[in-house]
Amino acid sequence: MKMQNKKYKFSAKCSLGFIALTVLYVNVVQASNVKAGFALSFENAIKTAQKNDPWLTGNIHKQRALESMSQAVNTLSDPVVSISLANLPVNGFDFSQEGMTQAKLGIAQMFPRGDTLAIQSQQLKTQSEAFPFQRKDRESQVAVTVGSLWLDVYRVQQSISLIEKNRSLFEQLAEVAQVSYSSALGKTRQQDIVRAQLELTRLDDRLNLLAQQRNRYEGMLSQWLSEFSSESTASDSGLLASDFSLHNIVISPKLPAIDLINTDLVFKENWLKPMALVPYFTNHPAVIAVEKNINATKAGIKLAEQKYKAQWGVNASYGYRADDPMGSSRADLFSVGVTFDLPLFTENKQDKERESAIYASEAIKTEKILLLRQLMAAYASAKGRLLRLKDRQNLYENKLLPQINDQAQASLSAYTNDDGDFSEVVRSRIAVLNTEIDDLTLNVEEQKIRLELNYLFIGNLNTAITHNNTITNNSSRTSVVSELINE
Repeated sequence: MKMQNKKYKFSAKCSLGFIALTVLYVNVVQASNVKAGFALSFENAIKTAQKNDPWLTGNIHKQRALESMSQAVNTLSDPVVSISLANLPVNGFDFSQEGMTQAKLGIAQMFPRGDTLAIQSQQLKTQSEAFPFQRKDRESQVAVTVGSLWLDVYRVQQSISLIEKNRSLFEQLAEVAQVSYSSALGKTRQQDIVRAQLELTRLDDRLNLLAQQRNRYEGMLSQWLSEFSSESTASDSGLLASDFSLHNIVISPKLPAIDLINTDLVFKENWLKPMALVPYFTNHPAVIAVEKNINATKAGIKLAEQKYKAQWGVNASYGYRADDPMGSSRADLFSVGVTFDLPLFTENKQDKERESAIYASEAIKTEKILLLRQLMAAYASAKGRLLRLKDRQNLYENKLLPQINDQAQASLSAYTNDDGDFSEVVRSRIAVLNTEIDDLTLNVEEQKIRLELNYLFIGNLNTAITHNNTITNNSSRTSVVSELINE
């Protein structure tokens, strides 16, 4: 019996020593579920989503429609041709009976009021110039949305990895508790064994919850990665939907390091006043797109002013007459005339149309103000969250994580020397796991906030969009991934 007790004691000491060495290992975020041959990286996810976004294709078609219409409206209306028999006698329907009878061929052409055609054409061109900036803004929004979803999947997968790794430690603790309890040499009680099994069950529940979250985020991410564009082919789309399944998306284990576009402003201690912030957002693609619409509505005012001018028309006709009943030749007739209207009663028509165009222009201007306010509010929110997040990260890295690990190591050493409580060992290991997951969440959240801030300052980059009407095809579309991230 004495030899058997020594055997149990030796086994318990060896197991506890192994756990002590394992706990000394610093838990870092690592790849635990990388698929053989392919893992979806952060940048590739964004590029694929941008290439497969049907909104961008539809936006190109809308721009082309307006450009074609701008050429069509800058053309005179088609002339009107008329063919008729005039003054035909009804008592015999004889074409040569009366001198007034004639076969008449006429043509009429109307001319627009003032510079209506040129203004309409310029208005449509100005509207079409907003579409490249809309696409730039959309690509940036897709980068933020898809990047955030990728980071959510990364956080969940790495959390699962941390829990699975710590689960083995709790299994070893449960085995040690069982050995110690069976040997009756240590302080282990039956409730310690139950506690160890309970914590294992709780870890299984957390794994199930994280798996549920992973399915949710992967499903949301897959809709951006699926390719349904009729213009994309396997030769020009990089990563296709067939490269990964709609479920169990395996992402790269590398957390991207996203550089801020405007680091000095974000980390500046003094908060600028709203008016001082406006210049940072006036070049944002969404703001420029609104400005293009404002210019288009200003052209609408000029268009309404053209209605004060007269609309002119020219008509001409040639009338053929037959010989008279005696056989004498009759002269053919030619007519020409000019028509125009007189916009005399303008109070309830032209004046109101011009007034309506002015109101429409002012309404678009308020949209720009609202957009600038939204951008500045989003900046203030993101900056405040990032600064507080950096404080928490410093606290975790410099104090909380080292202290939590020291506490876990001390409680384990005390229990190994029969001078500690098993519940304290379990409690300290749970605290270490929770702190590591919280630290992972903070690091992921930082990158998400950096994505948001880069979207707000995308207009500050030197890579400006040309203001012409050139449309790039789907395969050569400018990507904003390199502008928003720097892995």
